[in-house]
Amino acid sequence: MMTAVGVNTPRAGNERQPSGGNGWAIELESLTKRYGRGGSSILAVDDVTLRVEPGQVIGLLGPNGAGKTTIIKMIGGLITPTAGTIRLDGYDVARQRPQAVRQIGAVLEGSRNVYWPLSAWENLMYFGQLKGLRAAEIKPRAERLLIELGLWQRRHESVGSFSRGMQQKVAVSAALITDPPIILLDEPTIGLDVEAARTFKDWITHLARDEAKTIVLTTHQLEVAHELSNRIAVIKDGAIIADLPTAELLARHAENRFEIRITGSLNSAALPAGARAEPDGDQTRVLLPGTDDRAVFAFLNRLGAAGAGLVSVVQARPGLEEVFIRLIHNDVDDHRERVREVVA
Repeated sequence: MMTAVGVNTPRAGNERQPSGGNGWAIELESLTKRYGRGGSSILAVDDVTLRVEPGQVIGLLGPNGAGKTTIIKMIGGLITPTAGTIRLDGYDVARQRPQAVRQIGAVLEGSRNVYWPLSAWENLMYFGQLKGLRAAEIKPRAERLLIELGLWQRRHESVGSFSRGMQQKVAVSAALITDPPIILLDEPTIGLDVEAARTFKDWITHLARDEAKTIVLTTHQLEVAHELSNRIAVIKDGAIIADLPTAELLARHAENRFEIRITGSLNSAALPAGARAEPDGDQTRVLLPGTDDRAVFAFLNRLGAAGAGLVSVVQARPGLEEVFIRLIHNDVDDHRERVREVVA
């Protein structure tokens, strides 16, 4: 069993705790899901403990079959855990289900999140009433959402006639119609063109930054996770093997590789063994792999003696894709990370 546990201990009891102050928007405690019984059973989620603070965007990453969607569906109350506890804004999903599910809005990959024969307006009215809102409450919210997402002029058209990007916008509007504090997004940009994906990413940023929504994002598009998430949790075989703020996760896996930029060109004969130079406009980018500080300074002295104009020296860091591949394909025990929860 593997967990990524913060220094904060879980609160006792099942009473609602406020999401502000010392509270958590999402608390998963020893969450486990097993399908089937006996020797043929499948362990989909393995003793996961995770706490997410209000207003945070956490990227939940992992290969196919890692357990990401199962966790999302358990949080959303669509799948019953075999063991463990889920609290949403302080409400226990098992014991206080009606209150707990009202804390979330979800857009799930592979599901029809809205009804295609209905118009965008009809969908929002339907889902708002389904979640207990009165028409007088729904209408101003629906108008604001459809205007902000650029759908107001087509609000009375069938959703089935919309593009994939427009359908996703309606699905997001339906998820937000009750103004929930927690948003679950499972592969939200899959199948979208570049413009629609950009609009969607800007909207996610707006929700977290301007409306303090807590967002759980699962995606195979690691550049999307890197751009949007201020925290990354990596799942393998149903267990969390890394859980850190995004910048810290990348820094943990940085190596002694340096990138040096100079003006003009460089004679490749002057390069140290294993280094390479690449032209970049009116500059040259030099990459020094596996280099210690003394070797870097020695090379800089040679550059200065040769009259090269130094522009910058930075330690090269791996991208999220490279870190993800290392974590997934290397031994789990060598790369398990324990997160220190950062509370504002």
